[in-house]
Amino acid sequence: MHTPPPRQGRLLDQLREMIRYRHYSLRTEEAYVYWVRQFVHWHGLRHPAELSGVEVQAFLSHLANERKVAASTHRQALSALLFLYKDVLGQTLPWMDDVGRPVPKRRVPVVLTATEVAAVLAALDGTASVLGRLLYGTGLRLMEGLRLRVKDLDFDRNVLIVREGKGGKDRVVMLPRSLHADLRRQLDEAQQLWRADRQAGVGGVHLPHALERKYPRAGESWTWFWAFPSASLSTDPRSGEVRRHHLHEQNLQRAIKQAVRRAGIHKPASVHTLRHSFATHLLQSGTDIRTVQELLGHSDVSTTMIYTHVLKVAAGTTASPLDALALPAQLASSRAA
Repeated sequence: MHTPPPRQGRLLDQLREMIRYRHYSLRTEEAYVYWVRQFVHWHGLRHPAELSGVEVQAFLSHLANERKVAASTHRQALSALLFLYKDVLGQTLPWMDDVGRPVPKRRVPVVLTATEVAAVLAALDGTASVLGRLLYGTGLRLMEGLRLRVKDLDFDRNVLIVREGKGGKDRVVMLPRSLHADLRRQLDEAQQLWRADRQAGVGGVHLPHALERKYPRAGESWTWFWAFPSASLSTDPRSGEVRRHHLHEQNLQRAIKQAVRRAGIHKPASVHTLRHSFATHLLQSGTDIRTVQELLGHSDVSTTMIYTHVLKVAAGTTASPLDALALPAQLASSRAA
């Protein structure tokens, strides 16, 4: 068993310390800190050690009934509070198993047709165009695409490696040949920023986990540089060091929204819709579902099965009974008018 770090200082500092000890992502840290702060303030700044399951349930009821948060948000807040009590305060109490958990609802994802995808991608330009085609052509999640390093692109084998995807898992996906030229141009532009950073003495890019201590100069190498670096420097929220980060996700999110409007598509499409479309179109072309599961990085094939439901609707193999009716002539003519 690994011994956790000493728990000292203010509550939120203890929370951050334990989250980092568990190697959770910065996004998880921000979300957990937010919900614990909300919980403490809602109970009049009382320390959570003085509270129990009754107060936790009351707070969660407040989120569901008054703030009307989504089920996924409700579960996130509950996860943050359970982490606080179990891992930070060291409490394992019976009430923790009795707290109600909302059941997530499985929704059929929004999927674009091949023609619609082509129209959206054609409406993008610059880096957004390269990223959009990359996400659709590989099925990557948005952050998986933005976090690509130079070393993760293998043009010779036509593959790219996704490092620490959802669940901390690595996987290998195809690298579309039609993207080779544009990706190489993107890397040429990124290399100009890398050289400028080296000449200016800017700190190296962020490295995962303990690699920064094990290989102190690796973050300054071209190998570890971002494939899609930001044009401006930023301050690392954990270390406080000024360095080059990858592109912010909002850049592509906004570009996709605008492209969908310009393409005249009346669907609530987003960046993630490209991933849904990737999976659906692969299944539509005859790719077996296990292969699609591996490409998407799903732990369970049941998650991938949702795209088979989309296919059933899209294929239109089951005729509506309305089409079999012999409608009266006057009704048919009024409908045509």
